[in-house]
Amino acid sequence: MRTYQLEDAPELFRAIQSSRQHLRPWFDWVDQTKKVEHSQQYIQQSIVQMQYQESISMGIFYDRQLIGSLSMHKWDHSVKRAQLGYWLCKEYEGKGILQQCITRFADFLFDKCGLNKIEIHFIPSNIRSAKVAAGLGFKTEGVLRQSSLRNGQLEDVVITGLMKQEWKKR
Repeated sequence: MRTYQLEDAPELFRAIQSSRQHLRPWFDWVDQTKKVEHSQQYIQQSIVQMQYQESISMGIFYDRQLIGSLSMHKWDHSVKRAQLGYWLCKEYEGKGILQQCITRFADFLFDKCGLNKIEIHFIPSNIRSAKVAAGLGFKTEGVLRQSSLRNGQLEDVVITGLMKQEWKKR
């Protein structure tokens, strides 16, 4: 796993394209990513946001092939909190890759970025995200009812959180 570089755009687009049907129920941006240039714009934006310490976006690679993405966004420096976002190409799910990547990323975020809390937000029907969060020790903090518009439908959002002290105790 590493931060994106501009030359990753074709590979990022390929990964999204190969899992478009799989990703569509969870992410509105899938249908807005129609060509390589859209992936390039995302990477350019990610680089700028990282320079301004607003977010960190990384590609997940397996055998030198981009197979997913992991990001920290909504970085609130005053309360030392941020949200995680992630996805994997369908054929790589269930292999422990995401859990391993998030574990390394959480260590970095708590130790190097000084975060006190990391959150994962997901819609209730996203059972895989619920399992990822629970498997890493994230605790459900609440449900925001009909708080997300996804694919034209209002959806509840489950908020899970993990505190630095909880992470260090595990």
